[in-house]
Order: sequence, then structure tokens, then C-alpha cells
Amino acid sequence: MTDTITTSSIFRTAADSESAIRHFEGRLAFETDVSDVAAELAAGAPGFVLVDTRNEAAWAQGRVPGAVHLPGRRIAGEAAALVPSGVPVVVYCWGPACNGATRAALEFARLGHPVKEMIGGFEYWVREGFAYETDEGLAQRVPDPLTNVASAGLAGSPVTAAEAAGITCAC
Repeated sequence: MTDTITTSSIFRTAADSESAIRHFEGRLAFETDVSDVAAELAAGAPGFVLVDTRNEAAWAQGRVPGAVHLPGRRIAGEAAALVPSGVPVVVYCWGPACNGATRAALEFARLGHPVKEMIGGFEYWVREGFAYETDEGLAQRVPDPLTNVASAGLAGSPVTAAEAAGITCAC
């Protein structure tokens, strides 16, 4: 087994275990995922403010229920009116191909908030089958089997809100 690892081109520049532990613990200190956020929201009183950092057009397309809308470019000037000082914040943007949530997290950190980025963003919230809010009300899609292998809703029928609350990451 060792020969396979040491001869693999992928591992020619691998970190040692202690460095890897520090790195991955560090990532977990700054990131959370949609399943964990959904579970906290479903449990009630999550202990953080969820902030959608996308622009107005994206917000109108849909958002996580209960999220506060504060586009990234407005955080420095408007956060104090929407998020009490020192309250933990979870930010999200569109999805993994967007660094808007990263920039927003930096702004909240500069304002003194404990902050985490919801990796996957709104895209993965929807893809994992969680209900989302639109101006017309709640909407929900069947979970994408490539992102969520939970049994709820995979038969092709929409999941109920109760079933969606029970969907968790398959990792």
C-alpha cells in the first residue's frame, strides 16, 4: 500500500498528517454545508443569522427560508442594522463556482462577527431538496441523486417539508 501512495503523482507533494489535521480542522472552522444549516434551522433557534449575499435578481429567484438579504457590496454599510453586533453569521451566495460568500464572510469577520460560509450555496440547497422561498411562496424540488442519496423524494415525487427536514448529507 505504501508503494502505491508514494509512487502516485497525486501524493508527491502531500502534506504530513499533522499539517493535514490543522488544514482540515481550519476549513471546518470556516465552513459549514447546506445539510448542517438545514438541520440547525429545522431544530429552531439556530444561534446564527443566515445571510443571503446575492443580488436582488438572484434573491427574487429563490432563497433559503428565514435568510436575511444583504448583498455583499452592502454589508459594510448595512450589517449593523440587520445583524446584532457579535452574533454569529452564516453566509451564502449562488454556489460553489462563486466566491461572493467568501467575500461576504470576510466583511462580516471585519465587523467582528463569528462567521462561516455555507459551502454549496443556494444551488446545493435546492439540489439537495430543501424547501426554498420565492415571492410566490415555498417551492421545493426533488433531491438531485448526485448530491443527496437520502431515500426521501427519490422516487420522483416532491418531498414534503417534514421529509426535507430529515434529508441529510450522505457522507
